[in-house]
Amino acid sequence: MNNRGQRPYPQVIGQNAADLLSQLEGRISNPELQEKLKHSLQEFADLKFALDESAIVAVTDRKGTIKYVNDTFCNISKYSREELLGKDHRIINSGYHGKAFMKDLWQTIGAGKVWRGEIKNRAKDGTYYWVYTTIVPFLDESGRPYQYLAIRNEVTPLKKAEEELKMMMNRVMQIQEEERKRFSRELHDGIGQSLFALLIQLDQLTASSPVPELEKLRRSVSNIMADVRSLAWELRPSVLDDLGVVPAIRSYLDNYSQHYGVRVGFECNLRTRLDVHKETTIYRIIQEALTNTGKYADVMEAQVAVRETETNVEVSIIDNGKGFTRSHQTKGVGLFSMEERARGVGGRLDIESSPGSGTFVTLILPK
Repeated sequence: MNNRGQRPYPQVIGQNAADLLSQLEGRISNPELQEKLKHSLQEFADLKFALDESAIVAVTDRKGTIKYVNDTFCNISKYSREELLGKDHRIINSGYHGKAFMKDLWQTIGAGKVWRGEIKNRAKDGTYYWVYTTIVPFLDESGRPYQYLAIRNEVTPLKKAEEELKMMMNRVMQIQEEERKRFSRELHDGIGQSLFALLIQLDQLTASSPVPELEKLRRSVSNIMADVRSLAWELRPSVLDDLGVVPAIRSYLDNYSQHYGVRVGFECNLRTRLDVHKETTIYRIIQEALTNTGKYADVMEAQVAVRETETNVEVSIIDNGKGFTRSHQTKGVGLFSMEERARGVGGRLDIESSPGSGTFVTLILPK
């Protein structure tokens, strides 16, 4: 590495600092002013050196043409400085971010504002890396950007850890659903059928000569059967696997209204079966959202809609109740679980709510 301020390539920002430092003594006669200028220029050179040593740095002009990259930029992108200078950042574009993302970035910095966010880039050898990026516009006297300073820090290990965590959570949810299905079947077909057989035997014993004690026992067995079937249904309704998500939702809404006393309007134009994981996601998110409505919204009515478009299935759950302010310090995991379920099948969940304005939950899944 070269000494500070003596790098063998154009620095763009602060490139004249070292030269000015060397000329101060011969140009300025005031010793106090000379010392202050010398100190300020030295601090500036030290800050520039520290930035280059700690971050991935690039400078572009107002059109986005790269004028400067530091060694760290070259190392992570695997491009040489000669290959980068004069190009724009499309040279490391991974194609991951859509047009809307890039439009927001350019509109922000073009307006003279600082932009911050995570960007996925592609290196020369085809590998990908994530960087947390801060882009600072440098403004001219009229307030217009004349160049941009981009400071990046690699966050690839963090992004990989996040992806692994999401995969693990999705797997946990799938295992949970499989176990719910197994317990539900066992309750319905195992214990439920045994109780039904016991009920038939009691009917046979009391058919010719009713015995009050046996009739009392029969009522107890019948109540236990109802509880077992209800528990099996709550774990995972068999209709969800046998007939699909729409009949399962209709059955759920009937029971939900009886339990919570909330009337639920239901609109649906979905006519096809979806992947089992997507059907489960729709069912569980509607179930979770309406449970929150029943517990906290203090309303008599709610609305559920499932709309099929050419490419997506869009689900909305709406109430005009109390609403809430979402806090990351909240201990409950219901909303987080809903969002993870949506992401796990390639979908997106939006929750809009505020005190006094009700709650609007929207789920969009690709077909």
